[in-house]
Amino acid sequence: MFYLVFLSTMSQGIIKEEILRDDLKYYFMSPCEKYRARRQLPWKLGVQILKIVMITSQLILFGLNNQLVVSYKEENAMTFKNLFLKDYSGVDEDDYSVALFSQQAVYDSLFYVLDQYRQLGRLSVGPISYAEEDGKLLPLVICKEYYKRGNVEPSDEAYDIDAQLEKDCMTHDPTNVSQWKAENVSFFNLEFYRLVDIKITFQLKGINLQTVRSHELPDCYVFFVTITFDNQCHSGKIKVFLDIDALSSACKNWKISGTAQKNTHYLLVFDGFVILVCLTSAVLCTRSIVLAVKLLQRFSKFFRENYNHKVCETDQKEFLNGWYVLVIVSDAMAIVGSILKMEIQAKSLTSYDVCSIFLGTSTLMVWVGVIRYLGYFQKYNVLILTMKTAFPKVIRFCCCAGMIYLGYTFCGWIVLGPYHEKFEGLSRVAESLFSLVNGDDMYTTFAQLKDKNSLVWLFSRVYLYSFISLFIYMVLSLFIALITDAYDTIKNYQKNGFPMTDLQRFLREQKDFPPSEEGSEMDTEIGMGHPALCCCRRAPSNDDIILIS
Repeated sequence: MFYLVFLSTMSQGIIKEEILRDDLKYYFMSPCEKYRARRQLPWKLGVQILKIVMITSQLILFGLNNQLVVSYKEENAMTFKNLFLKDYSGVDEDDYSVALFSQQAVYDSLFYVLDQYRQLGRLSVGPISYAEEDGKLLPLVICKEYYKRGNVEPSDEAYDIDAQLEKDCMTHDPTNVSQWKAENVSFFNLEFYRLVDIKITFQLKGINLQTVRSHELPDCYVFFVTITFDNQCHSGKIKVFLDIDALSSACKNWKISGTAQKNTHYLLVFDGFVILVCLTSAVLCTRSIVLAVKLLQRFSKFFRENYNHKVCETDQKEFLNGWYVLVIVSDAMAIVGSILKMEIQAKSLTSYDVCSIFLGTSTLMVWVGVIRYLGYFQKYNVLILTMKTAFPKVIRFCCCAGMIYLGYTFCGWIVLGPYHEKFEGLSRVAESLFSLVNGDDMYTTFAQLKDKNSLVWLFSRVYLYSFISLFIYMVLSLFIALITDAYDTIKNYQKNGFPMTDLQRFLREQKDFPPSEEGSEMDTEIGMGHPALCCCRRAPSNDDIILIS
């Protein structure tokens, strides 16, 4: 009787083990293998293919519309500079548009803005007009900011300045120019040694008619224009800036005839379908993650009860599929981007840039996720395995190289910043050094340095030669060597076979699991920086990550 109970218990354990093994094998199968094994359609694969087509089409449609919006804003900015800035050459000088060097030039440019604003209706060739609110014209506002009190005598090397700033403002009505000038003569008596800046702000309205060609309703725009005469440096050079901020909205009264008006409802339905597909994809991937966690719990419990082993960290990572997380994140961003796009099409929002970021990032992630399905084929799997193997080493290497890079960045900014335009800011220094690492603009970087200061010129040569030699001939070569070494490791594994893990032994029905390593040996491996491999019961010769092919 006891023998029969023992046989029954043993047979139940064997059945339980076989069921677990079958579930694990099925989980790690490719979509085609799953279909051949259980005739189950690969729904996730079908949804991903459909999602790629739909999200890419959605991105293209939105991108074409966004290009029209951006080009309209940029061309209007150029129009305003040519209309309101005297002697504008058509090209900005550094970060400003025009430079003034005499008092008469400042007065001429200031009154030129006012005169051009008064004649706007006769000058502009585009649909631009003054902004109105409740039927009243919004006036132009002029503000000047200056030191409260000041007396400067450069010849005597003496000055008396009250650093507190004062601000005077006035409005300009273009319909009553002669009387306005007579009443505000004193406002334009400028004391340039006290003057900090003059700002002229006004609002204009326009209509983006070019969208009619694509059979879409034109948007109405409000342009907030700011013209700044910057004298903060007090160097004898006043910089003139023109900045615009455009706000779009749905036109109140509109009528289009003579063309087939595009029905935006179709686009809204399409965007809604994209949201539905992304929700389906996110639900399927979340379901797969939940099933994987349950499988891992079953596998860990089985190993602990039958072999008194703990599943190693590397095998645990095989159940936690990072591709599913990537797909879920891309789905969430695509849903948010689609909602914003629908609001923009309904003229409720104007956040084109925010919507572009969400849609662009989601499309990037969707196409990167395609690599997962190519990874089921050994010939296409090399890139993924090489990236996984090299990634930890590359990150550690970049952390070390980054310290040297930051040192060169700060050093170049503080020493060369006043003498070289590419080193004027920390971000520009980092970008310039990155260009040098890639071999771009080397001669230009050397040649543009002002040689008026011999000490700085000599330092710049030592600085640039040492950086280029160090990063191109050593750091970059070592970086490439790390990736090449990982690639060689993967090719060798694909040729001779990957090292066996406990999970692979179990799937291949092998019973000879090696004993657990405890005590000093495990502590030694943790101290050597292999916490991910310490429980896998194998002794690799280096710290290459062992992967399941």
